[in-house]
Amino acid sequence: MIFELNEEQLAVREAARDFAQNVLKEGVIERDTHMTYPKDEVRQMGELGFLGMMADPQYGGGGMDTISYVLAMEEISKIDNSCSVIMSVNNSLVCWGLETFGNETQKAKYLSKLTSGEWIGAFCLSEPEAGSDATSQRTTAIDMGDHYLLNGTKNWITNGGTSKAHLVIAQTDAEKGHKGINVLIVETDWDGVAVGAKEDKLGIRSSDTHSIMYNDVKVPKENRIGDDGFGFKFAMKTLNGGRIGIAAQALGIAAGAYELALAYSQERKAFGKPISKHQAIAFKLADMATEIEAARMLVYRAAWMKDRGMDYTAAAAMAKVFASEVAMKHTVEAVQVHGGYGFVKEYHVERLMRDAKITQIYEGTSEIQRMVISRQILKGDTYIPVVAPANAVMQ
Repeated sequence: MIFELNEEQLAVREAARDFAQNVLKEGVIERDTHMTYPKDEVRQMGELGFLGMMADPQYGGGGMDTISYVLAMEEISKIDNSCSVIMSVNNSLVCWGLETFGNETQKAKYLSKLTSGEWIGAFCLSEPEAGSDATSQRTTAIDMGDHYLLNGTKNWITNGGTSKAHLVIAQTDAEKGHKGINVLIVETDWDGVAVGAKEDKLGIRSSDTHSIMYNDVKVPKENRIGDDGFGFKFAMKTLNGGRIGIAAQALGIAAGAYELALAYSQERKAFGKPISKHQAIAFKLADMATEIEAARMLVYRAAWMKDRGMDYTAAAAMAKVFASEVAMKHTVEAVQVHGGYGFVKEYHVERLMRDAKITQIYEGTSEIQRMVISRQILKGDTYIPVVAPANAVMQ
């Protein structure tokens, strides 16, 4: 398989790199320090088409492939992961989930607002007692005939304070277990929707992570996505694609830290020569470059499979678990290469190290990814290595 990017994909990568380096980098340290939501930067992402990249152009989307999306995610994640997680949730979870499983009325009403950035979306699955165990939903959506009555609390919601539309996973019939779960589109200005305080986080500090409370919220029946009981399948299928976005974020974090470490190692001198000339540092750089490239191939491959309608469940989980662990490992190494300078904010690598940790946790922990992978490979008929003609390209 030849991973050869086409002209459109190269242009997307260049546009994302330019935006990240020339717009996001300025002020990223201050936003992180003060947990300042990147309002202007998110608006510009919408204007540039980064918030609805894969959606159909008839709904205001870019109509791009998943490869283009992960290329953009990687470049933006090298600089500002608060912006890239906002981008990931809006693209991978909200827009993709709504377009793939919503009906035409729902898409016409909501999707163009979300792809343009006029509205930001939130994906509301996690709860105080339902994180990795997504079947343990305490949020309820009681069928009242022409509407559902929604009650419950969702935790760790990205875009929780700024979103205008939530995709809420809720239990309608507890006796049916996961087959009694539904997904509802909820507008945040409806009566009974309340937003908790912004979480003070280790990393991705300027993204707005909140708890969301629903108290007797009336949700029209027409705002249910899919058939009755489809909610759990919706969540799992949507998260499957979302893992590719977070894998791309982790890849960008690792690559950004590596680029900073490489540049610094060529400038910093010790014992009469650049520290990159010392084997201890040169070998760190070699390991970083090798493992980051391996992560990149896993991420690109998962995206490539998704674009071709293949079963990418194991591929997405492999990409996420490996890329996130590479990000954690090599951001620590990047700090080490910088020495004392790596411990201060001015050099950016300490922030990337803090940002890296969450990629091992959200949209499925590393432990959950290993469960997914092991289940898929033990089936014996789902995970099949891709064999493509020698002239195959990533288009």
